[in-house]
Amino acid sequence: MRKPDVKIVLLGDMNVGKTSLLHRYMERRFQETVSTVGGAFYLKQWRSYNISIWDTAGREQFHGLGSMYCRGAAAIILTYDVNHLQSLIELEDRFLSLTDTASTDCLFAIVGNKIDLTDDVAVEDGAEGLNDPGKASGSCNSARAPKRVCLDDAMALYKKILKYRMLDEKEVPAAEKMCFETSAKTGYNVDYVFETLFDMVVPVILRQRAEGPSQTVDITNYKPAKQTQSRCCV
Repeated sequence: MRKPDVKIVLLGDMNVGKTSLLHRYMERRFQETVSTVGGAFYLKQWRSYNISIWDTAGREQFHGLGSMYCRGAAAIILTYDVNHLQSLIELEDRFLSLTDTASTDCLFAIVGNKIDLTDDVAVEDGAEGLNDPGKASGSCNSARAPKRVCLDDAMALYKKILKYRMLDEKEVPAAEKMCFETSAKTGYNVDYVFETLFDMVVPVILRQRAEGPSQTVDITNYKPAKQTQSRCCV
């Protein structure tokens, strides 16, 4: 198996649908899943690039593994359930600190899943859709929107992430481009999320290739020389 060119990681609380999103994109189907234990990954060939996509556990007992999976990540998908405000709050309270091990120029996408459970957007089975704040209203005042979390809330979190990472808003993608609403069940916006990120990480891959192979010494096969017994003169 070819070594991945870059890594993308999904983070979020349990039951927000991270695994279902990944199954929908990679296997083109919706699958009711059990909670992920530890982590799992897929290898996606995108054009001429190989991208590893890591799914992580949201359960508290596996929380510490998140920073290990995020190490060196080029992009992180922070996932919440649009029907549960607490799942968005948890992204800031529990999961943001795990991204400290990601690359310094890591991209962040905030994805609100389970939009199919609301009547905010007409989402049919198999509909891929495009992320459109005009259709998936960002306003909490919409009479048709029983969902608990609005795009405005996600964009506010995105700006907090930029401050946490000490990034200049002018030098990174705008919040409107990095906050999405999806349905793993119907497929709404799922392809759009992943492929938008893939396009964004291509320059990272090209830069890494231009810089050449890592200069890190491989010590996996290193064997120390046998020490000879020293002799003292008498």
